[in-house]
Amino acid sequence: MSFWHWYVRRGRIDRRTWWLHYTLPLTGLALLAFLADLTTGAGSLPTAAQPDLTYGPLFTVVGLLSAPASISSNVTRLHDRGLPAWLLLLALVPVVGQLGLLVLTGFVPGHRGVNRYGPPPSAPGPQPAAEPLYPPPSWS
Repeated sequence: MSFWHWYVRRGRIDRRTWWLHYTLPLTGLALLAFLADLTTGAGSLPTAAQPDLTYGPLFTVVGLLSAPASISSNVTRLHDRGLPAWLLLLALVPVVGQLGLLVLTGFVPGHRGVNRYGPPPSAPGPQPAAEPLYPPPSWS
């Protein structure tokens, strides 16, 4: 799988792929960026004097760069359930919507058969070849 295919996913993915290829690595990367900001003094934890959590620039950059991969993995996971991508708007509802989206994407199994978003991710048979990012040069 190419980096571009990982970064902007299409079709459907199963729960295992969602957890192991997207959620855990992106969460670990965000945690490392936050810790790096803490060690450099760019971010801070809440204290009695300052009750707000402060994020640093590294955490912000990592969050912005990983947002497309996170969004596309959530969309393909919702597609595996036969649900539209509009349900990502649940993440805008504090706590309840975010927990509901986590349950839908991370814990509820997908449809076993073909749905309007394609065949199941573990469908047997030939898989389509990944398209190259750039067409090969013509030397004629």
